[in-house]
Amino acid sequence: MSEDGHPAGTSDKPSALGGVARLAARDFASDSGRPGLDAMPGGRGAALWSASSRFAIYYAPSEDSLWWRAGCHWLGRDPQTGETFEPPVVAELAARGLDVAGLSRAPRRYGWHGTLVAPARCAANVTPDDVLHEALEWGRQQKCFELPVEVASLGRFVALRPQDADGAAAMAAIAADALRTLMPLRAMATEQERQRRLEADLTARQRKLLERWGYPYVLDEFRFHMTLSDSIADASQRDIVLDWWREQAPTLGPLAVDGAALFVEPEPGAPFALWARLPFGSQR
Repeated sequence: MSEDGHPAGTSDKPSALGGVARLAARDFASDSGRPGLDAMPGGRGAALWSASSRFAIYYAPSEDSLWWRAGCHWLGRDPQTGETFEPPVVAELAARGLDVAGLSRAPRRYGWHGTLVAPARCAANVTPDDVLHEALEWGRQQKCFELPVEVASLGRFVALRPQDADGAAAMAAIAADALRTLMPLRAMATEQERQRRLEADLTARQRKLLERWGYPYVLDEFRFHMTLSDSIADASQRDIVLDWWREQAPTLGPLAVDGAALFVEPEPGAPFALWARLPFGSQR
């Protein structure tokens, strides 16, 4: 899994720069006149940002949906509330001395999501207030729809993905629009980060995208998915996870794509937090 959770190869405004700023909802409404986090559905009241913090635009099912509850319980953590859970016991895994938590460490840290725009630090002179404002405005321009999904293997990972080409194209269009709209807010990768990416087995096209956008799996290389496991080398273990989720998925229905979410990694290696919901503006 890549560092953003992607199965690789398959004024008075608080500043994000220089030191750590505690950003409470009241801070956002001070001088800018923009809506604060207290006005955002699902917004977190406070979060820590620093020069090393990263933000991402993820798809996250609505907080009252079956898919949100099922995914958060599977991963053992709700990134919106911070609540933790005991993941479900899968008998076939338990018989082998394994458990869900041990097979889903990376997706647990990132939280239940599907990447639209991968994590990045704020660009110079961009504040968290700027990110929130622009992300909300972007969300208002998007249209809601339902996405039929299926559980599948992506290489050695287990993930949820669109069931058909139309759904995949719809999610790719949203991701591309978000990337182009919010790119000015994102700092480009450092040379060290860029070199680490280049060490991966990238195609010529992916290398070109990395140079232009700071990430190789965008635009025509984008594949929407919601990761459910770490890389599982043992195919029989992977099949157990697949079978369990293939029993569950039909009871949960299609994904309601009615919004996205602004996630924040407060510091390198910390669990990502769902910082604000980004409601979509209209029905298709």
